[in-house]
Amino acid sequence: MAGSRFPAAAQEPARNPLVQADLPDPSIIRVGSTYYMSSTTMHLSPGLPILRSTDLVNWQLLDYAYDTLTTTDAMTLAQGRSTYGRGSWASSLRYHRGTFYVSTFAQTTGRTHVYSTRTPGQGPWQAVSFRPSLHDHSLFFEDDGRAYMVYGSGRIQLAELRADLSGLRPGTTPQVLIENASAPAGAAINLPAEGSQLFKIHGRYYLFNIVWPQNGMRTVVVHRADSLRGPYEGRVVLQDKGVAQGGLIDTPAGDWYAYLFRDYGAVGRIPYLVPVSWQQGWPVLGAPAGQVPDTLPLPANTSPGVPGLVAADEFSRRRGEPALPLVWQWNHNPVRELWSLTERPGYLRLRTGRVDTSFLQARNTLTQRTFGPRCSATTALDVRHLREGDFAGLGLLQRRYGLVGVQVRQGVRSLVMVSAGSEKPVELQRLPLRQGRVYLRIDCDFEDRRDVATFFYSLDATTWHPLGGPLQMAYTLPHFMGYRFALFNYATRAAGGYADFDYFHITDQPGPQRPGGLR
Repeated sequence: MAGSRFPAAAQEPARNPLVQADLPDPSIIRVGSTYYMSSTTMHLSPGLPILRSTDLVNWQLLDYAYDTLTTTDAMTLAQGRSTYGRGSWASSLRYHRGTFYVSTFAQTTGRTHVYSTRTPGQGPWQAVSFRPSLHDHSLFFEDDGRAYMVYGSGRIQLAELRADLSGLRPGTTPQVLIENASAPAGAAINLPAEGSQLFKIHGRYYLFNIVWPQNGMRTVVVHRADSLRGPYEGRVVLQDKGVAQGGLIDTPAGDWYAYLFRDYGAVGRIPYLVPVSWQQGWPVLGAPAGQVPDTLPLPANTSPGVPGLVAADEFSRRRGEPALPLVWQWNHNPVRELWSLTERPGYLRLRTGRVDTSFLQARNTLTQRTFGPRCSATTALDVRHLREGDFAGLGLLQRRYGLVGVQVRQGVRSLVMVSAGSEKPVELQRLPLRQGRVYLRIDCDFEDRRDVATFFYSLDATTWHPLGGPLQMAYTLPHFMGYRFALFNYATRAAGGYADFDYFHITDQPGPQRPGGLR
């Protein structure tokens, strides 16, 4: 790689990971001097986040490709169904002839979805979808404008699309590009090659895949060819720290990087950049070769502890402002009529519309990412209008969740902490609450994968008391997502009650927070 020509490179350098927050399956493009990234949020709505950066290091949410993936029972948490760990998976972001395209696939729908716009962040994306659902595909435009998808697990295939990307081209027969793309990593494989991302660089075709050898770590394999249809030759290009799955991006100055991610415990899958040099037509990842560096010759992370993926919210809106900033996502599809920022200005009101059996089946749970190495969230809650059986508060969303909140039982309001650390909810503590307003806080410690959360309450926003016990957080595959802070309210007896949240504050300094938190 040529020496970096970023003006700030000689100053404080950027550091890996770029952000310690759940930002998996990155797909990155550069349009002029601006970078765009898509990522995965699966069962959350809106979904398929689009981010923007001017330096490859500091990213801000720009848009979502869709508000609603589908309205099936699984996506609406109806009939006892859910789509945790499914929804939309690894996306492919591309720019072709003035239009942005991002595609994904979904087990929930059994379809491949393609979204397009000329102006991301300025209105809805146009959507088409088709069967079948092409696993871990890479959207690819050839120089002549024809569109393809490369997809598969272990056995990698190529299929041509219609000109409008609405389906496979009539009469096309998918071609096997690589019979066993895992082979460069050995014969004993836990996870076959997947996560395809295809690039054409200086007339050659480069296909990136992730593979996981038995008794080894997540590994990057690259195949190259002189023709789109092959033949392809492959090799292992990175096997360090389990950093893998992604592709290539260049800077306007001509420097190259691989963008990848790493499984990092309960906080989720976190993004890394790895410098790339070129030798005999092959990308060589690492600095030195084969090693993921801690620092990068790029401008510094302006706020490494607090990514541009979270924000405090006072729930006050000026005319013309969006109802919810992009940092918020609902757990599955929300019911629009059951939440409001206008019924009581300055508050988020969550109404119950049905009886639910558990936190994981409750609708209208509003979430933001947690992040490392430490973070803390606080909310103020008015519980005077909860009904018998209602439970409202602040939670950590994952299969092994934790909750701190207020529940009404036999007409008595109580502070309650619930832990599902065993994957079954257990009430660890209950205290009577004799006032209508209460303050709740959760601290998360992800340092060195400690993955411990602690829960607190306050009656005056000044003196804080622990409630229940610590939660040993764990990244579970059924949910396949890093922990998220969650504002929730659900009924267990009868619908119609509501909870009012005054604010949501978030910080990288666990403990009592100054008013307003981070913005």
